[in-house]
Amino acid sequence: MTTTGEFRYLDPASIAPGTKPFAKVDGGPPSFTFTSRRRSVANLRDALTQLASTESGAGNFGTDIDVSGFALYNSPATEKAFTDDAAVRSGYYAEVEALLRSKLPGIAHVEIFDHTIRRRDPSAPRQPVQQVHVDQTPAAAEARVRRHIKRPREEADALLKRRYQIINVWRPIGHPATDFPLALVDWRTTRPEDLVPVDLLYPLHHRTGGGDDDDDRGKERPPEPVQDVNSTEGYEVRGETYGVAPSERHKFYYVKDMTPDEALFIKCFDSWGQGQPKGREGVAALTPHTAFEDPATPKGTKGRESIEVRCLVFYEE
Repeated sequence: MTTTGEFRYLDPASIAPGTKPFAKVDGGPPSFTFTSRRRSVANLRDALTQLASTESGAGNFGTDIDVSGFALYNSPATEKAFTDDAAVRSGYYAEVEALLRSKLPGIAHVEIFDHTIRRRDPSAPRQPVQQVHVDQTPAAAEARVRRHIKRPREEADALLKRRYQIINVWRPIGHPATDFPLALVDWRTTRPEDLVPVDLLYPLHHRTGGGDDDDDRGKERPPEPVQDVNSTEGYEVRGETYGVAPSERHKFYYVKDMTPDEALFIKCFDSWGQGQPKGREGVAALTPHTAFEDPATPKGTKGRESIEVRCLVFYEE
């Protein structure tokens, strides 16, 4: 089964020569414009059904994150409401770490550094993102290690010599994600030239604890209206993502009616990913993804609610 969608890509022609584009984490206007493409979107469940009759696990599309950059698992969570920030950080973070360790062998350490709850509701501070993107660039991944691993520099250097990843663990909240589902691009259909580094700007009001406040969680609010879309007043650069340029090669997948009992692993970075200095041939490096409007969604469907938890994952070797 397939559906279709209009996908918003970064338009390279909208970037002035010699400038670096930026986007705002709170959904404020970016410095570039988008270009849309209509694409077919395959249901990942169909591929998994075919695998179920043979063998699933390591080396298989849809169940091994190293193949395409994403993997789907059945994993009901004890946490259901996701309305108490303290409960999310304690109980649900522990559930996410346990799930990572159960599916990815050889993990030495997991550092969960961020989570975002999105609700398609006009009053919600964070909405589903309709832009094909990758959460982290390699430079941003290393910066995340140095920012969040509170150890002496030499210990952080040692961790960076091992295999490490940034994985986004994504789950619907409360009801199936039929409305504005998440689409994923098979990494094998991307090329390095598709990826455009974009500065990620955070609003200064996140620094409620002063200049050393590195914790952005729970500080979301809708962006202030601006007259000049190119203005960065009230923001600072605290990350780097990849915008994605359009390509006819890209192959999209989604999980039709994904339920809260299911979890997606979305690979944002892998030091063993193909193309990295220590990369291995055929190992997925990243996963472009985006929310999209499925024309097959029935009228009156409840707005999508979801949580994404971003994790630094370090391995024994």
